[in-house]
Amino acid sequence: MKSKMNLKSILIMAILGIVSLFFINMSLAANTAKINVETANLRETPNGDSKILELLSLDEEVEIIEKEGEWYKVKARGMVGYLREDLIAVNGEATQNSEEQPEASAEQKQENETNPEEQNGESQQESKEENPEEKVEEQQENQEQVVEENKLGKQQIKEDTNLKILPVINATNTIQVKKDEEVNAIELVNGWACVETSTTKGWIREEKLQKLEQTEQEEQNQEQPEEQNTEEQEQPEQEVAKTLYVNTTTANVRKEANTSSEIVTSLPLNTAVEVFSEVDGWSKVTVNGKEGYISSALLSENKQETSRSSAPRQVTTDTQNQGANNQEAQTASVPASGVGSNVIETAKQYLGCKYVYGGTTPSGFDCSGFTSYIYRLHGVSLNRTAAAQYSNGVAVSRGDLQPGDLVMFGKSGINHVGIYMGGGQIIHAANPSRGVTTDTINSGYYNNNYVGARRIM
Repeated sequence: MKSKMNLKSILIMAILGIVSLFFINMSLAANTAKINVETANLRETPNGDSKILELLSLDEEVEIIEKEGEWYKVKARGMVGYLREDLIAVNGEATQNSEEQPEASAEQKQENETNPEEQNGESQQESKEENPEEKVEEQQENQEQVVEENKLGKQQIKEDTNLKILPVINATNTIQVKKDEEVNAIELVNGWACVETSTTKGWIREEKLQKLEQTEQEEQNQEQPEEQNTEEQEQPEQEVAKTLYVNTTTANVRKEANTSSEIVTSLPLNTAVEVFSEVDGWSKVTVNGKEGYISSALLSENKQETSRSSAPRQVTTDTQNQGANNQEAQTASVPASGVGSNVIETAKQYLGCKYVYGGTTPSGFDCSGFTSYIYRLHGVSLNRTAAAQYSNGVAVSRGDLQPGDLVMFGKSGINHVGIYMGGGQIIHAANPSRGVTTDTINSGYYNNNYVGARRIM
């Protein structure tokens, strides 16, 4: 009789154990979520202005710890922080009551892990003083601190740029700071520097700053080599001229070799120009008695084939003088055959480049930095951000998309841009985990968050 009772007790305990495991697994499954936007900020506290700990990518899985109002406390990439509820899709129903117990267990586990350290505090302190490895680590920390301090203090702006109200690429601009302007850097956060000007304070990408003392020293060091290399720099201009032809709808001849320089004249497709030299992707040319620079990507050795049905109307390709060219920009039409294809072929050369917030060069692009760079190679200057680029060119319906059109996306407003390739495909700088890649806009995230498109050329 007694053995039967023991057997019955064992069976009951086994059943209870199986049921407990089932509910534990269900609870764990409900305590995960996936990022449902291109990039989400993992913050230190449940506040939109708090420090950004990490940038998480689309479809990345996180572990939910608890919910606080409209914020979720989560664990991702070994860090604990907060995500706004609209940035994630929760797997199952996670309630605060069901999450209290795992949190308590985590806290208890942490106490269990830290108690031995507290108990052995004196012995660890003694070993730390005698351990040479600790001294090496301390020296490394001191070196890192010196590097950090060198990035603070008086700095000089490398190029014209906008200060941001927050250290995020899509944040609102405050004021524009000019090249060589002096600012005071007071804080560094995730590649962003908080700087003070004479009138205001804001955020700027760290790579757009350089130490003032370093700048002055570099200028002194460069004076003598520049004088020595004057003859070498002038040598290319003495080369024999060759004849090339404009291969795009409209090409701007500029006074200097950059997209912000004054436009000397605009040339239509197949105009012949005399090229004397080429420097950094720009060709020095003469045409109709005028001299200037054209982006080398807009010139070919042979004329382009045209037909009456594909002959384009002239469009503006520059947005710097918006007051004078605004009306002309609204008269754009379908681009000539091959123009959009030229843009796509250029963009494909940068597949695989890494994604860097604020990046505008092949060493690292963000989405609008990539589109700006590609069109700059074709002599076209775009606005800097994805939202601002929605004012470039002219609107085009989704059904009339052609290769080379800009396409914009976002959940609440525009926060992403790519270049349409045709066949429902885009090429874009996607996110930090994927870099420059291609995607379809006919399904998934980009189909559901499509905002509109602009025709630039």
